[in-house]
Amino acid sequence: MEKFEKVTGIAAPMPLVNIDTDMIIPKGFLKTIKRTGLGVHAFDEMRYDRQGNEIPDFVLNKPQYREASILIAGDNFGCGSSREHAPWALADFGIKVIVSTSFADIFYNNSFKNGMLPIVLPQEQVDLLMKDAEKGSNARMTVDLENQEITTSEGETIKFDVDPFKKHCLLEGLDDIGLTLEKAAAIDAFEAQAAQARPWV
Repeated sequence: MEKFEKVTGIAAPMPLVNIDTDMIIPKGFLKTIKRTGLGVHAFDEMRYDRQGNEIPDFVLNKPQYREASILIAGDNFGCGSSREHAPWALADFGIKVIVSTSFADIFYNNSFKNGMLPIVLPQEQVDLLMKDAEKGSNARMTVDLENQEITTSEGETIKFDVDPFKKHCLLEGLDDIGLTLEKAAAIDAFEAQAAQARPWV
């Protein structure tokens, strides 16, 4: 997993509430176990019509938001089923940060494990960021994880909270496997000691 330090990019406004994981990645795309390749299907039923043509009014189909790396979302983002394909699809699309007033717990935790930063803020601050994002591709925001702050296109700074352990994992680029490998020396030492103490095992 890549290290997450600071993201400066386009923020896409998505004020819909209760965007569930089936809206993020419909069940028809859950057959794969690869984390890559799902970005083109993110929000599939909202992005494309039944003939597979892009729906021009959908925010991520608009020219100014096609390269968005930050998503400013409505309340209760990522609710519904616990499919990890949802953060896979968003990460593969290029989303690095999602800001909302609340997230479903499983989606929230899965986002960290897949290199994305979900940020919870009060409604008035989300509204401010949503308004800033509506300015289009010229309104670039910066999200600084180390200092835990978001800087709007106007230079206004908003502080945010994040769990220290989850922050450490993102800054160091550590998923569950990476965390285990950090203890590789201790694991090897334990196994060597155990083999010597119980050679019959």
